[in-house]
Amino acid sequence: MLLSQAWETYESDKRIQGFSPQTLKAYQLQVTLLIRHLGDIEINSLTTEQLKEYLSESSKTLKPSSLAHRVRSIKSLLRWSYEEGYISINPAAKIKEPKVGKRIPKFLTEREIEHLREVCYTPLEKSLFEFMFSTGCRIGEIVTLDKNNINWSNHSAIVRGKGDKEREVYFNIRCDIWLKRYIESRNDNDEAIFVTERHPHRMSKAQMRYIIKRISKRAGIDKEIYPHQLRHSYATHLLNNGAPIEVIQSLMGHEKSETTRIYAELSGQLRKEFYQKYF
Repeated sequence: MLLSQAWETYESDKRIQGFSPQTLKAYQLQVTLLIRHLGDIEINSLTTEQLKEYLSESSKTLKPSSLAHRVRSIKSLLRWSYEEGYISINPAAKIKEPKVGKRIPKFLTEREIEHLREVCYTPLEKSLFEFMFSTGCRIGEIVTLDKNNINWSNHSAIVRGKGDKEREVYFNIRCDIWLKRYIESRNDNDEAIFVTERHPHRMSKAQMRYIIKRISKRAGIDKEIYPHQLRHSYATHLLNNGAPIEVIQSLMGHEKSETTRIYAELSGQLRKEFYQKYF
């Protein structure tokens, strides 16, 4: 079986298992680059030495986090190929991901959030900003959200997150008011909760990012602002107001508690900074 054939079979299998299209697209790119480097060889002929040579070359140009993603992609394909019986030995079994330092999530202060709120002009801007901040949703979860996923009486929505898993998220009264005003202001019949301003149709991730960027430029905040930063700010806001880690983990849809605990470390880092500043 050729590497390209192994990928096609792997992709079909993982789609059935519920892997997200974004994950598969990212993995496909890595397999394509591997084939470009080695050629479309028989997967049984692939050796550990070839993989190490390829990854060693990659390490010269990639950041540790990008290299780790490359290793994960290759290991996933070859582990599956071994488990399915397409190869008798897994050449990637002993290859380890590079150590990646923990990145402290960038978040916005309450003052910065208020500055951004202040310069949201249209019902679309106000509702999109409030929904992102008050639910802590990933941008991909908002893009796929439909109006019938909203439970107005409960101020909640059902979103589909990573691994195609559904979870309930909640929004505050401010968001409820602007979301209703925004939907009432629309003249289209599109089922999407957020649509484009011209020729209304479901908004893309890029279009949502553009709107947040447009808002941040007006606010004049001296830092780059992007949708995922609002998600980080949501988690930090919950933590600073006393929410338990387990509750934040459930609300954000984190599979591993370690992912959520980064915010606890962030809170500790802030305390240290305040101590050094004021003591």
